[in-house]
Amino acid sequence: MVSSYRVVLFCLASVAASASPAASRERAPSIPGPVPATVERVIDGDTIRVSARIWIDQTVTTSVRLKDVNAPEIYRPKCPAEKAKAREAKAFVAGLLPKGAPVTLRDIDRDKYGGRVVARIETAEGTDLALILFGAGMATGSEAQRDWCEQSD
Repeated sequence: MVSSYRVVLFCLASVAASASPAASRERAPSIPGPVPATVERVIDGDTIRVSARIWIDQTVTTSVRLKDVNAPEIYRPKCPAEKAKAREAKAFVAGLLPKGAPVTLRDIDRDKYGGRVVARIETAEGTDLALILFGAGMATGSEAQRDWCEQSD
């Protein structure tokens, strides 16, 4: 059961994420979760759009970027190899999390760019999506920089 405190925090974080840049610089408290959600669509290898159930019969639709994960860039790739790897990562995630798939959000924070949140995402089986991506070579941790344009893996 989601406490009303968590509901309020989630709503505030979602609203703040879409507010002005000045407001997004202020630090909002993170939400530990779990927050149940349903996949709306996969945007790229490290971002999905979800409808999160924040209260009885109330949902918030938002984009969620995986916390501490970097997948290849699909929209601004540095080279054709990165674009191909980005499409592969997106297809991989879409295969794991098709539209309507249940997921759980944990450790939810505001994204530094606003307009979305950052969180850990768990599959219906309880597996951390980041670990799946790392294991498949589809992403790196946020501290690790990978040149997706390298020809060798």
